[in-house]
Amino acid sequence: MSAEPVIFDTNVLISMLPTARGPTPYARLLDGMLDGSICCAVSGPLLVEYREVLCRPKLLKRLGLTLDKVDTLVASIAARAVHVEPVAAPPAPDPGDQLLWELLAARADLWLVTGDRALLDDRAMRGRVVSSDACLARFLAQGTVSGVSPAGQG
Repeated sequence: MSAEPVIFDTNVLISMLPTARGPTPYARLLDGMLDGSICCAVSGPLLVEYREVLCRPKLLKRLGLTLDKVDTLVASIAARAVHVEPVAAPPAPDPGDQLLWELLAARADLWLVTGDRALLDDRAMRGRVVSSDACLARFLAQGTVSGVSPAGQG
């Protein structure tokens, strides 16, 4: 299991999910979350956001998901995750991501994976906020995830 708990922004979770074209390059991160090899950190509000965003009709259709599949996915993530209580934090560079900033502020060992440029460029959290590419490279180098996704993509 990865040593430091990782917070995955909702945009990253979506990028991990297979589409009609098949698995994404980040599918192995989702595999790691679900099999416990990646220690994922969540909060109640983040799990609610995961579900709300994944249940958007256009996204359900694009990802080929049903409401039951979304509920199963979110429950599976929650079952393996470290649950962290968010704390008050300075304003996030992107106000829509305040819940991530409050979660990140809760523990010094947490780091955030996001595609949000405003969060990635924030100097105060430099080193604790990384892109999906950097996260995947880190876990591949550590051997936390394999170089080949379950569908043989890699």
